[in-house]
Amino acid sequence: MRRPILFIDRDGTICAETDDEKVDRIDKLNFLPEAIHYLRKIREEMNYLFVMVTNQDGLGTKDFPNEDFWPVQEFIIRLLKSEGITFDAIHIDEHWPQDNHPNRKPGIGMLKGYLTGEHDIRNSHVIGDRITDVQLARNLGCKAIHIFPAPITDAECTTESWKGIYEYLKRLEGR
Repeated sequence: MRRPILFIDRDGTICAETDDEKVDRIDKLNFLPEAIHYLRKIREEMNYLFVMVTNQDGLGTKDFPNEDFWPVQEFIIRLLKSEGITFDAIHIDEHWPQDNHPNRKPGIGMLKGYLTGEHDIRNSHVIGDRITDVQLARNLGCKAIHIFPAPITDAECTTESWKGIYEYLKRLEGR
């Protein structure tokens, strides 16, 4: 059976965005309210694959050294796993916006493997906090869930909370 996917952004979606837009130290890491609770409920109750998709501007450069990023990333993944939340895959793009690299969201370069017909893309969703996440959904041919106080009208669901995401997905499942 072909399963749908939740392509889930990291910063601003699971973790709170920082002023400098870099979660590069543990002391800067905060999770969005109820993100862990509802991610676990979705994982336990629904049939979605979980795929993390994140842009990390300049990762591996002097501006954002690997040794700053990876301990935080590994901590996030360990913490989520301890709560029953695992990812089937994680895709991280390190390019700058001005690089216009096809792997950088909203480009689908690093996600082309999901478009082979083995997954239910039509019933998949991109969950994110930026217009580029909504554009990624369009580029993949799936739906968009926008989590942020200011709505983006192109998204099938705009909500300020993970509870709203859970309730939206639960309604879809009930159809």
